[in-house]
Amino acid sequence: MDSVLVSACLRGVPCRYDGRDKASPEVDDALAGRAVVPFCPEVAGGLPTPRRPAELVGGDGHDVLDGRARVVEDTGRDVTAEFVAGARRALAAAHAGGCAEALLMPRSPSCGRGSVYDGTFGGELVTGDGVTAALFERNGITVRPALQSSPPGAGPESTPSDTQGAGPESSPSGV
Repeated sequence: MDSVLVSACLRGVPCRYDGRDKASPEVDDALAGRAVVPFCPEVAGGLPTPRRPAELVGGDGHDVLDGRARVVEDTGRDVTAEFVAGARRALAAAHAGGCAEALLMPRSPSCGRGSVYDGTFGGELVTGDGVTAALFERNGITVRPALQSSPPGAGPESTPSDTQGAGPESSPSGV
């Protein structure tokens, strides 16, 4: 069976920074027929739920992995180590689950793919990837942002194109 790692918040786990989830029928439809490995890198990295908002400062997730950028909360607290640890645990979960693909939460500093918030906490987007998305890409895991409505001014999100079928779901790893 085809396995996919999915941001746990997209599967109804209330693990987002605001303590909520982002489950949607569109995501459920995209995952039908696939073995799902739900995972929250931020919780797996040791961050609580709820938690302060965090954004990438000085670059994107690739830059964080290379030591050229940081992940910082809106209070100024550096949470880079937690984001990197969570990304590494997510990669281990993807490998353990046999996942060659990940469906991740758009715009997140962990899971964003193609666009992330700019580090000013003003709601502006820039081109780039989150820390987990960057680590997955570096390790040959295809990353797709989940279909979500875009905020004003954001470009269209890509949609999961080849994710049809129905299958079992594992327990929410990392949460």
